[in-house]
Amino acid sequence: MLRRLYDWCVDAAGKPYAAWILGCVSFAESSFFPAPPDVMLIPMALARPDRAFFFAALCTVTSVAGGVLGYLIGAELYSTVGQWLISLYGYGDRVEAFREAYAQYGAWIILLKGLTPIPYKIVTITSGFAGFNVGLFILMSVVSRGMRFFLLALLINRYGERARLIIEKRLGLWAGLGLVLVAIGFVIVVRLF
Repeated sequence: MLRRLYDWCVDAAGKPYAAWILGCVSFAESSFFPAPPDVMLIPMALARPDRAFFFAALCTVTSVAGGVLGYLIGAELYSTVGQWLISLYGYGDRVEAFREAYAQYGAWIILLKGLTPIPYKIVTITSGFAGFNVGLFILMSVVSRGMRFFLLALLINRYGERARLIIEKRLGLWAGLGLVLVAIGFVIVVRLF
């Protein structure tokens, strides 16, 4: 299944609809969808290293736009949709601690968590719930998400063919390491807040 998904992403990279799907996944991940856009971004950029920076820019813009939706969910719909989403990801009892941390370290939280494998929707919804300054939220989101996606694009653009051979040779290992990073991210959030 993993190989089929990878092959589909590589094959789709050159098709006109690929950017739309990548943009939709990136948008949804920032507000309600569990899968990060990296799952599509990496194989698509490996297939088309010449378009890696375009894919990174697309992920940045759509991720920030999805983040604004997440912010609105937290600000306007927290008692219904926002609380349900936060609880779904197991952070329901940590929201108040997260909200208090925003009073002191909001910009740093957005910046650091936007770079990590921690689900970004947690940050976006809580930012809205905490009433964090929306302009600063958008600015920090552009910086953190842009750094994350453009760093991937830079590495893939520079080492694309070698990276592709290494990843394809041991796809299961790299996917497993990715899952371990996500799990570590969850543990860090749970321990910190």
